[in-house]
Amino acid sequence: MKKDYYEILNVSRSASSQEIKKAYRQKAIQFHPDKNPGDASAEAKFKEAAEAYEILSNADKKARYDQYGHQAFEGNGGFGGGGGASMNMEDIFSHFGDIFGGGFGGGADGRREVRIKGSNLRIRVKLTLDEIIKGAEKKVKVRRMVQAKGATYKTCSTCNGSGQVTRITNTILGRMQTASTCGTCRGAGKIIDKKPVGADANGMVQQEDTVSVSIPAGVTDGVQLKVSGKGNDAPGNGVSGDLLVVIQELPHAKLKREGLNLHYDFYISISEAVLGSSKEIDTLSGVVRIKIDAGTQSGKILRLRGKGVPSLEHYGKGDLLIHINVWTPQTLTKDQKKFFEANKEDDNFIPNPSSSDKSFFDKVKDMFS
Repeated sequence: MKKDYYEILNVSRSASSQEIKKAYRQKAIQFHPDKNPGDASAEAKFKEAAEAYEILSNADKKARYDQYGHQAFEGNGGFGGGGGASMNMEDIFSHFGDIFGGGFGGGADGRREVRIKGSNLRIRVKLTLDEIIKGAEKKVKVRRMVQAKGATYKTCSTCNGSGQVTRITNTILGRMQTASTCGTCRGAGKIIDKKPVGADANGMVQQEDTVSVSIPAGVTDGVQLKVSGKGNDAPGNGVSGDLLVVIQELPHAKLKREGLNLHYDFYISISEAVLGSSKEIDTLSGVVRIKIDAGTQSGKILRLRGKGVPSLEHYGKGDLLIHINVWTPQTLTKDQKKFFEANKEDDNFIPNPSSSDKSFFDKVKDMFS
């Protein structure tokens, strides 16, 4: 559910246009990309504030919003229609650039300084089930592109540092102006001025860094974590890209994971099944003792609540489901064989399940309840 526009700007519904403009300027300066380089959260809030101001600063749109809320702009998409995250940064600055009073980047004409972002890097990190349950701190080596020492840059003369070139063409509808990425600086606004020995055409060199990755408990196979600013640098005054860490879960020798639950096949002897027993099981959360009731049937499931995998969203933990399997001996001594032959027709040895003995499908159903 989208947040209320008045709540985003922290103004009352009766706020004047000047109060709305002042509140937006405060939010925009707080979360401005130039003050928060590489911070995706700040960029999202910056766009969110711009979307709120774009609606509330327009008398007609504000009236529609006051009457119908966000539904008044559903289907419009993008900037100008309540598009939120899809809003383009350049559109925001072109619409509301005067709000900042030339306070960020650029020259005397108030032009915003272009800051491109370096490319992201992706690595795969293998985790054991124990690390997944407890969380882990991993140190990984990453080969990334960084600016070479001594590299200097100058403003691109083709686009004058804007990163874009505009073209005006005459059409049957009149003069049309279009903007495209500058082919000289590729949108950076700057080009290499002094290139150190060993650097590439953009003044970049490759270096190996050790990056610490904090992995929260409860991640799943294929989950992608982001380490901001640890990807490739961008030339000039650009922002570094991000390091994307893909989790690979290693199989456990005895436990099988299913969502937040863990499954464990536990074998007992016929004697233990008949007479009952008490057993210790070494789980990933410590040693636990379980009770085997006399007359336990093979296939019985014991549920140890809270002994499974913690939720990544902190909603608690799953369970450990112990599947009891009665081990049938494959070789017998003469006396043992005589004992079973003598009792083969005994009523106590003839299968006689009662209505309270659950079927296989009932047990499966219980596992997910």
